[in-house]
Amino acid sequence: MTTTTTQTLPLLGQTPALPAGPSMLPASARDGLRTTPFGLYVHVPFCATRCGYCDFNTYTSDELGPGANRSEYAGTAIAELRLAADVLGPDRPEVQTVFVGGGTPTLLPAHDLVAVLDAVRELFPVAPDVEVTTEANPESVTPESLAVLRAGGFTRISLGMQSAAEHVLAVLDRRHTPGRAVQAAHETRAAGFEHVNLDLIYGAPGETDADWQASIEAVLAAPVDHVSAYALIVEHGTRLARRVARGELPMPDDDVLADRYEQADRAFGGAGLGWYEVSNWARDRAARCRHNELYWANANWWGIGPGAHSHVGGLRWWNVKHPAAYADRLAAGAHPAADTELLTPADQALERVMLGLRLRDGLPLDALSDAGRARAAESVVRGLLEAGPHAAGRAVLTDRGRLLADAVIRDLTD
Repeated sequence: MTTTTTQTLPLLGQTPALPAGPSMLPASARDGLRTTPFGLYVHVPFCATRCGYCDFNTYTSDELGPGANRSEYAGTAIAELRLAADVLGPDRPEVQTVFVGGGTPTLLPAHDLVAVLDAVRELFPVAPDVEVTTEANPESVTPESLAVLRAGGFTRISLGMQSAAEHVLAVLDRRHTPGRAVQAAHETRAAGFEHVNLDLIYGAPGETDADWQASIEAVLAAPVDHVSAYALIVEHGTRLARRVARGELPMPDDDVLADRYEQADRAFGGAGLGWYEVSNWARDRAARCRHNELYWANANWWGIGPGAHSHVGGLRWWNVKHPAAYADRLAAGAHPAADTELLTPADQALERVMLGLRLRDGLPLDALSDAGRARAAESVVRGLLEAGPHAAGRAVLTDRGRLLADAVIRDLTD
């Protein structure tokens, strides 16, 4: 395994004030800035309540200090957008995608989210077909707010459904009722959104086969062209992890998780939703989440907001986590980054493999090391990689390989 060089660079050092000029990005990171796909991620750290399984950088209180509450947050995010435009300078690339995530972005007024998007258009060149997504909890949107978002330029909504079973939602500490997510999907379509995603989580304690089948059927009855389905992970430090540790809830069972995945994949495929990444299915290429594809291609993105991560030309950085500290940095004219790392070519090659193997198209065998190519041949024999694509020079996961994707990736990259 290669090591990553962690540095304090002029761009991202914790100096009192941000230096001016385009030299804040090292030359190595500026190479290919105009030709590499580029997106913006905007993190909104607020939630009405904290879900028991969630370990994201989120906060439930409005009272986090000046600049950190909901009413002032859009202006704070726009301040970092201005900083990003200054840092990237005249070479700033065309924005292909904007993704507003959280937290629950739609706890902010819809007009605030539109104001952030307006600032993107003011500060950056924007592709004519830019994809603009916001995540939303089903209970945090209304027909009126969705209409404002659509009129303001948002093109895609990703709704956190998680389950159609009330008792599963309760275990996950979700607040919406079982039918609300599907209703919100209908409202989103009625507002004029062409692309609608529903997120599911499978394998929660107490979830039965029938519960999961009901969730699948509810999604397929909704007007969506994209579905994401993730196995429940018990993250250290979460309320769910503490409940499991106390014996109140069982750990998710690996065999059950595999069965749930196969059940979903069959149903989605039968309904015309094809997998294009291990946990994502889309109606067609136009319905795929282009912002996530940008991540999986290890392209460039700038993350706005507390705790947000960025990557530009092999330079990676991440912002301070607390919203008040984030706001204070920007108010003082300082960059909000907590630290940076400059990836070596070997690091970048490794990440290309780790990300590419999760995609339906896989990746070229020549992206692997000599040892990795030998193990890829063994993986074909073991039924983990497709034989036909392998003979044509690509590593592509089989259906069984998708169930063991993390293990296959480790095997090919060790």
